[in-house]
Amino acid sequence: MDLKTATALRRLRLVSVPEGASWIILLVCTIIKYGVDKGFDAAPVLGPIHGVLFTFYVIFWLDAWNRAKWSKGTGALYFAYSIIPGGGFFAERRLRREAEDAVIASRARKEGVVNA
Repeated sequence: MDLKTATALRRLRLVSVPEGASWIILLVCTIIKYGVDKGFDAAPVLGPIHGVLFTFYVIFWLDAWNRAKWSKGTGALYFAYSIIPGGGFFAERRLRREAEDAVIASRARKEGVVNA
């Protein structure tokens, strides 16, 4: 994996957790607004914050998809993570595992270890 691909995946990983958390917080605040307290309205503050994080996620997702040469299914999965509440946490975990696997594979290649 080249440096630009690794950087694109890292950016996506770093924005996925705040995006997922903002989605959950916005959802909870909306439920409170319409279900419990009619006077509580955090959407004017949280909505734009989540919108910016979502926009960054989509931009970084497109860059990562382009650089990592993901299949359509993998690309769609990472996009789906952005639209389900808390999906950013799943995306971060999967991206972290892929990065760790890439590091292990790179070290194995350097040491001349061949898969059996």
